[in-house]
Amino acid sequence: MIEKKINSLSIWFFENLLRYERIGHFVSTRNGGHSKAPYDSLNLSFNVGDDPKKVLKNRKLLAGTLGIPLTNLTTAKQIHDGHVRIVSDALRGKGSTNYKGAINATDAMVTNAPNICLMILLADCVPILFCDPSKRVIGVAHAGWKGTLRFVAHNTVKVLREHFGCSPQDIVVGIGPSIGPCCYQVGQEVLSQVEHVLGTGQDHIRHKSANGKGYFDLRTANLKQLLRAGIPEKNIEMTETCTSHHPNLFFSHRHEKGKTGRFGAGIFRTPQPAQGH
Repeated sequence: MIEKKINSLSIWFFENLLRYERIGHFVSTRNGGHSKAPYDSLNLSFNVGDDPKKVLKNRKLLAGTLGIPLTNLTTAKQIHDGHVRIVSDALRGKGSTNYKGAINATDAMVTNAPNICLMILLADCVPILFCDPSKRVIGVAHAGWKGTLRFVAHNTVKVLREHFGCSPQDIVVGIGPSIGPCCYQVGQEVLSQVEHVLGTGQDHIRHKSANGKGYFDLRTANLKQLLRAGIPEKNIEMTETCTSHHPNLFFSHRHEKGKTGRFGAGIFRTPQPAQGH
């Protein structure tokens, strides 16, 4: 990933997605906004206890920095599940200015409609952006440990394949900043579920101790889902940046013990230019 300073904001971008002229995307940081501690300062969530007026100002600032209307932002009420929602033009802007209007109960969204910016909100969970440049289809997924065990990444590829005719060979993916295996220690209850669903491979469980605790590598678990879904490894860009290690850059639920804001990861299509002479 590369970081760009645009006006007052620091925005992160996937190099593999930047290659496609008619696809825009972003991963925001926590800096440059209007919210006060503990949501300082570019908190994008209406659902964490922050002043909603500040959140709206932050979203307007982000949209303006990206050069898109605020009403293109489309968000969901994320519930740590594996459900994927197909977003039609009628759903454009859902949740853009308040939490109540967000698309209900989903952790992944896909669309082929232009002028819709699909945005998920995060503070340690894994953001995954999808793009099929040939079919002009985009998607996002929010993968915490529960969503990972419910195969949200795999389910997103399945919807792209079955509903939009995408070939996994053509899908380009970015896996963004999230809590890393360096910091994400989980207890026996979670680890037993991980082992039951994903197996006991040491590539996604690190340093398992005698008391049943271990470190869960969320990013690798999702990477493996994408590879099993048929996406070539060369099509996937994955950052190693840990949100818990960099709480000055990103909101981290684990590092800040639950009281914090949310950064955003999003992707959007821009319309084809009008034909003319």
